[in-house]
Amino acid sequence: MKQFVIPELGENIHSATIVKVLIKPGDIVEIEQSVLEVETDKATIEVPSDVSGKVVEVKVKDGDQVEIGQAIFSVEDAGGASVASEAPKAEEPKVEEKTIVEEKQPTPQEQAVQAEKPAEPEAKALEQPTVALSGNLPSDSPKIIKIENQPPLSAQAAPAAPSVRRLAREIGVDVNEIKGTGPGGRISLDDVKFHSKRLHQQRNEIQHIRAEQHQEPLPDFSKYGDVETVAMSNIRYKTAEHLSYAWHTIPHVTQFDKADITQLEEFRKGYAKAAEKFGVKLTVTAILVKVIASAMKTFPQFNASVDMQNKSIVYKKYFNIGIAVDTEHGLIVPVVKNADTMNIIEITKEINVLAEKARNKKIGVADMQGGCFTISNLGGIGGTSFTPIVNSPEVAILGVSKGSIEPVYIDGKFEPRLMLPLSLSYDHRLIDGADAIRFLRWVIEALENPLKLIIEG
Repeated sequence: MKQFVIPELGENIHSATIVKVLIKPGDIVEIEQSVLEVETDKATIEVPSDVSGKVVEVKVKDGDQVEIGQAIFSVEDAGGASVASEAPKAEEPKVEEKTIVEEKQPTPQEQAVQAEKPAEPEAKALEQPTVALSGNLPSDSPKIIKIENQPPLSAQAAPAAPSVRRLAREIGVDVNEIKGTGPGGRISLDDVKFHSKRLHQQRNEIQHIRAEQHQEPLPDFSKYGDVETVAMSNIRYKTAEHLSYAWHTIPHVTQFDKADITQLEEFRKGYAKAAEKFGVKLTVTAILVKVIASAMKTFPQFNASVDMQNKSIVYKKYFNIGIAVDTEHGLIVPVVKNADTMNIIEITKEINVLAEKARNKKIGVADMQGGCFTISNLGGIGGTSFTPIVNSPEVAILGVSKGSIEPVYIDGKFEPRLMLPLSLSYDHRLIDGADAIRFLRWVIEALENPLKLIIEG
């Protein structure tokens, strides 16, 4: 028999909840057939089989929590073979047999001679050998060790002057954990101070998150009427955790403005039939993806991430745009990869495919990774403006509200124009207010005059 085990589901994903088991004993499964529907902390996805044959035993049920590598079901080969096989075991490390060296207690005469010898340097005295277990030992017998040589601790000690070590000791920092920036990795006073500051920042971030998650016990609501308590889904809990982290670590600022999309809307309707030939419907979201990808080339600080630990900024040379999608099981942000290389028809097709996968729980983890900038369009629902939270480690997000006809004063008279409210939230550690409004005005000008994309995009 062959066993199907939970495969890798994505980076840093170690477990998942089974939403639905799609097979039962007696079923015939094929390679790539969907056999499980699971929910991770990032998405709800279907898991394909990598084995084929007749299902003999299913070891899990709906609602079970499973780990990566856990056996889920076993199948019998098509020929009916029933040779039992176990789940793959990790190969046990080979232990090389070595000659046993036993410690010998010194005689009284030898102790007297050793007492007369001058003391060795401290580093020499601290030398410790490594040890290895001797093979073929009974489980209940004492462990006998083989002594092997190892470089003295002085050769492994962090390269730092006594004054540097003293400062690290005084402020409670382990000097051996500090990365030196001097010649040969030598640790300076500034390295100690920076390491200490970074540790404090990390502790503060953890405390902020814990404070957000901690709340006073809720009152007994059932005293006032009927209630229903439902457990959070993995996606909802992870979203809450991620947004709490982003809110506490990123100094948010939101810039508001409006774009006159009267001409753009006429352009969109004029090309509607041409787009239908490609099987798509032109949307403002697809146009915005193209505009944002072009704007990030002009304003590279919007396509970056802040690395506070290393006091650096990571500038990305690719342009992937995330689109927030509202689904019945939570907010999901699939990513349009390399949007700068695609035309608007291609972007529209990609958005439709990703949105459909998200709503039907077919989205993969890879579909939601690698984003550089996020667009959250609530215009189809309503609202005049909102303050979206930056999707860390990105540094900006654009919120889009519902467009409406407004009177605009043009050439001495008011004219009815279709105005689109935009809300740009950004990370103030990297982006200043002046840069933010320049970026937003660039986006607005591109929406109001699509020729700008051809000339500058």
